[in-house]
Amino acid sequence: MRVSKENSRLVAIQRRRRLDEKEAASSLGLSVRTLQQWRLKGGGPPFLKLGAAVRYDEEVLECWATSRTRANTSDPGPAAA
Repeated sequence: MRVSKENSRLVAIQRRRRLDEKEAASSLGLSVRTLQQWRLKGGGPPFLKLGAAVRYDEEVLECWATSRTRANTSDPGPAAA
């Protein structure tokens, strides 16, 4: 059976792990309350809102965290460039 490129993309998306806010906070070493405040005020990682449920895509969360890596305290990071 041949799987189209679109179908294989959908399967890959479906297999991606979605973390609830407790798992996401634990993964980042933060409190759930911090994630909640970031969702309200902005500045936090992208999230999915599925009805009342909040989920974080594991890959997106990892990329977001990695993008905040700095060389020193005066390094503004790539967003400021």
